[in-house]
Amino acid sequence: MITKSLPSLFTVGNLFLGVLAIILVFNENPDMAAVLVIVAMLLDGLDGRVARALNAQSEFGKELDSLSDVISFGVAPAFIMYVVAFGDIRPAAAAWIVTALFPICGALRLARFNVVAGTPGYFIGLPIPAAGGILATLALFHNEINVFVLLVSTILLSYLMVSNVKYPNFKKAGIPKAAIWVTPIIVLVAVVIAIKEPSFISKMIFIPLVIYALYGLKKNVDRLFTLRRRKRKGKGVEVEELANSKTHL
Repeated sequence: MITKSLPSLFTVGNLFLGVLAIILVFNENPDMAAVLVIVAMLLDGLDGRVARALNAQSEFGKELDSLSDVISFGVAPAFIMYVVAFGDIRPAAAAWIVTALFPICGALRLARFNVVAGTPGYFIGLPIPAAGGILATLALFHNEINVFVLLVSTILLSYLMVSNVKYPNFKKAGIPKAAIWVTPIIVLVAVVIAIKEPSFISKMIFIPLVIYALYGLKKNVDRLFTLRRRKRKGKGVEVEELANSKTHL
């Protein structure tokens, strides 16, 4: 019974960190709140893998994971960004709308993920943990980044979550069953590093997350250009065939 509940414990841990991050924001500790969101990403990445390794997958776990993700990677990062960067934006309604837009798009993305069959090996839209991780990390460096850039980045991340851009799905990379009981130690080590060296772990996470987000965007742009070239080529063939037919006439 305990073994079967282990994936859900990781998910609840993810939710706990998300709620704790929101509390820390309102207690004037947004930097630690952002770090907790990053640690929650680790728990989110482990729960599904642990469930598959233990053959403990369930609809309950799937729904719990989605609800937790909305809080930890939607609401929490949006609040963090609002407190550290958007609070002085005028008109204030613009900051409110952008802040609300992020968790709304995250919820829509999760709802679509739960009901729409995706492409094997790919996610449709930027996964909310990646989007939330990027936003939380950007919040850590709000003093070095122009507020307009942060505003545009939040809108872009919101759009990418509900877009049809394809992103590689690495969730199939599993954990050997024998290594399951090592995962709590990994989480504990990650928490200690995050608390001791928040800037180190944030930079370590931020770079691959941004590359991941831009990779999916680039692949989508490449696909659009490929489709345009095919259409032009098709039109060129049609024009050539029409010219040949007139010549024969």
